[in-house]
Amino acid sequence: MTRPNLQVALDHSDLPSAIKAIKTVGDIVDIIEVGTILILQAGDQAVRCIRAMYPDKTIVADTKCADAGGTVAENVQKAGADWTTVICCATIPTMKAAAEKIAAVQVELYGDWTYAQAQLWLAAGIRQVIYHQSRDALLAGETWGEKDLAKIQKLIDMGFQVSVTGGLDVDTLKLFKGMAVYTFITGRGITAAQDPAQAATAFLDEIKAIWEA
Repeated sequence: MTRPNLQVALDHSDLPSAIKAIKTVGDIVDIIEVGTILILQAGDQAVRCIRAMYPDKTIVADTKCADAGGTVAENVQKAGADWTTVICCATIPTMKAAAEKIAAVQVELYGDWTYAQAQLWLAAGIRQVIYHQSRDALLAGETWGEKDLAKIQKLIDMGFQVSVTGGLDVDTLKLFKGMAVYTFITGRGITAAQDPAQAATAFLDEIKAIWEA
């Protein structure tokens, strides 16, 4: 089974703090995400800066696009992003328009999405989805459980590359053992750690221990 990627999310409110954070872990992780809040605050300049710093890394612009998919995707692609995200309630034409302008589109799964919708995404050529435990849900006391694992496995069985995010820590990773998860995404689990480089290394070492054993 292929080792899942490790993605760090730069969920910062300003570009200087994001740059400071990525300097410590950018060479360790597989994928760098320019987070939604950072894009809202700093615009495509955030993507341009991260691309200049890491020309060989996969970079995601987490726009959570709901409309004007082609325009949004083209703008972040020109700034240096490899992938961008669309919200699951976006229309199929919006998703298709985005997919025409960038290497890959990821559908962010929030709220009451359905597997019937997911089948339409596949039919439209969308192959990546991101399964969330949202920050608000985690703050409300929700945790990862069997219902999440069952949903993730069904998406994998449908043919999606499934990324997983939301309150992940090193101990959480073992819950997904035996599953073909595409990417584990964490933000503060790495960037807010006392030693971010050590935290990123611990995540990556545990992923390797589980999936390469």
